[in-house]
Parts: sequence; C-alpha cells; structure tokens
Amino acid sequence: MPLRSRLCLELPDWIEAHLPAGPLPDVEQRMKLVLELAAGNIDHETGGPFAAAVFDSAHRLVAAGVNLVTRSRCSSAHAEIVALSLAEQACNDYRLPRGHELVISAEPCAMCLGAIPWSGVDGIVTSATDADIRAIGFDEGSKPENWAAALERRGIRVRRNLLRQQGRAVLERYRARGGEIYNGHALSDGG
Repeated sequence: MPLRSRLCLELPDWIEAHLPAGPLPDVEQRMKLVLELAAGNIDHETGGPFAAAVFDSAHRLVAAGVNLVTRSRCSSAHAEIVALSLAEQACNDYRLPRGHELVISAEPCAMCLGAIPWSGVDGIVTSATDADIRAIGFDEGSKPENWAAALERRGIRVRRNLLRQQGRAVLERYRARGGEIYNGHALSDGG
C-alpha cells in the first residue's frame, strides 16, 4: 500500500444553510447554533453528535466544525479539532488572534482538551458534560478532573453547562437513533 501524503477533511454540504449571516452577540445564540449543527449531523447521518464553532471578538463566526470521525475514517476529526483547524486556516496562522472563543456542544475529550491551549482561543463555552457523553457510551479518555481550572490558569476562560439540557438531548437523540458509538482501545482490552 503506498504511503498516504494528503489528508482532506470537508464539512458536509448541509452546514452552509445553517450558518449565520452576521454576528451572534448573545452566547446563548452561539450555543444554539452549535447545538443545531450537532443535531444536523445526526439528522443528515454525517457523523457523531458533536459540533463546535469559533467566534471572533465581535462574535462573528470564523469557522464551524462537526464530528467527522466515521465519515472521514479519521480518529482526530472531532468537532473541536475541525473547527479550530478551519479557523486557523481562515486566519492564516496556527495561533488564533486574541479574543477568539470556542463554543462546543459538549465538554472536550482528552485529545481536544490538549488542542485548546495550542489554538490560542481566549475562552471556551460548553453544553453537555463529560458524564452526559459517557452516559451514552463514548469514552472521553483520561483527562484531569480539574481540567477547567487548568485552562483558566493558562488564561482561557471556561463557561460550562450552558443549555446543558438541550446538549444532553442531542446526545440522547443520537443514542435513540442507533448512532455508532466509536471509541479507541479500552483499558480492559489491553490498552
């Protein structure tokens, strides 16, 4: 098999119709958009029940991402990574300018948590909790119990549980529709 030399991740076509034309000054508006994208990913069967978006200091959408793991056959194609990567490309820099915020449909997994400080965002906002995610069967990996405080020590604001009931409802909907629960190797099967 020849060595692959290119990776291409593309958002599903349906997303464009859901993107706002102007700023979303209210954080609840921003979260509602992200939860709508997560629900859309379920409805269109284009990936897992997760979405994220990066907004600039004027609350304009810079980039959106949905979970593309199964669609792209790429374990790192989590919504946060997709949104951050597209935002960095839009800003033409590997580090986002000051004032950018990452809004996420659920708390970050271990991998995405590691990417947040590297991205340059000044704040994150989350909806569903780690416990909500694990309750439907996803393994979020090993992350510190005090992950939010660790981000705040780095100067990254953290707001949790915004519209949590709606975020949890998106996850429950995914499970009820028989969405694929994909995980890496569990500790019980040899690591």
